[in-house]
Amino acid sequence: MNSAETKLSLKNSPQLWWLTFLLFSGMVFSYAQRNSLSVALPFISKEFNLNAEHKGLLLSAFSWIYCFLQVPAGNLTDSAGVRRTYSLGFLMWSLLTAVTGAVKGFWGLLFARSLVGIGQSVAFPASARAVSNWFRDGERGTVTAIYLTGVRLGQAAIGMAGAYYLDKAGYGWRSFFLLVGLLPLIWIVGWMMTLRRWESPAGTQSAVVKKSFSLLEGMKLLKRKSVLGVTLGFFAYDYAWFVFTLWIPDYLKTIRGFTNAEWGFYQSFPYVAMSVVIILSGLASDWLVRRGGNEVRIRKLFIVAGMLFCCLIVPAGLVEDKMTSVWLLTVAVAGLGLATPNTWTLTQAVCEKEIVGTASGLQNFGGNLGGIIAPALTGMLAHRTGSFAVALGVVGGILLLGILAYWMLIDEPKAEK
Repeated sequence: MNSAETKLSLKNSPQLWWLTFLLFSGMVFSYAQRNSLSVALPFISKEFNLNAEHKGLLLSAFSWIYCFLQVPAGNLTDSAGVRRTYSLGFLMWSLLTAVTGAVKGFWGLLFARSLVGIGQSVAFPASARAVSNWFRDGERGTVTAIYLTGVRLGQAAIGMAGAYYLDKAGYGWRSFFLLVGLLPLIWIVGWMMTLRRWESPAGTQSAVVKKSFSLLEGMKLLKRKSVLGVTLGFFAYDYAWFVFTLWIPDYLKTIRGFTNAEWGFYQSFPYVAMSVVIILSGLASDWLVRRGGNEVRIRKLFIVAGMLFCCLIVPAGLVEDKMTSVWLLTVAVAGLGLATPNTWTLTQAVCEKEIVGTASGLQNFGGNLGGIIAPALTGMLAHRTGSFAVALGVVGGILLLGILAYWMLIDEPKAEK
């Protein structure tokens, strides 16, 4: 089934809702696997005697290869189609997650973790391309919000399940990685069977005019102000996001001193709150677009507002009371949810369809430069200053720079007279 044939509406197409569910569940499994390390880290660090700098390097390792594969992954998605690209990537990262539980030391963990990023490099470009191919402009914010909610629910689920499995049930972190890696493989069956109807080789060719990019040609898209704006802005978004997802579980347990029972709840609840905000943000922004609003302006406003709320991460690191800190962090994460669906739909709004996969890869490349820097820099600052206050203050400063990039570099189309 090609793009032209599937320009139906969510209001009257169960097939579109099924595809939306697959995109959503793919992200649930992806981020449960991606965040399994941060949940297991307190237990791993005891076995390997890791300090904050060691943990920062380990948490950043995922992005080392993942980051630089974003443009090639986006190009592969544009040329080979989302069906094969996503399924092969999913298989690869799941098996490598399972293998993580078999490593023998810090350097083995570092190596295995970096390889997981190879498979996951296709997830966002493929999801963005699927939305661009088969969903209407006035509904893509909602669909994007739904599948990005899977990101946060995957993180919340692995936080709660991991806390129970590793602490209360007393099982080891090695078997934890084995289960987290292998159980989600059932998703591939549903994806391959469904997309066989939606995207045949002929259908892929006819859906849009295909345009192939080399890595160098893909990077040249940064000459466009709007592509540069979403790339730099997403660097700031993801810098904050990686600090939340990779450091906050360890921060709450080792710095703020939450009990094991509290830790499982408070590391997960912010992502549940964020998930609700993401859905509301996607629905609200789509509603405004359908009423004739300027799509680029609307999505920029949602992004800027969300990133401003996220700046509450700064006082969260300064207050003395641990409950005040955790609720500030919750509001900050939820605020970031206001921006979340619009960061991806904005890219679709300012780029032609045939380059959406590559442009989304560039966007995620910028974001995951933040993913490389944020965990390591946060760990270094915390280790050398003896406090997380400075590291969380840096997050606030980078968010403000990201706001400027989104607002100043991304041009809004002029209204027709």
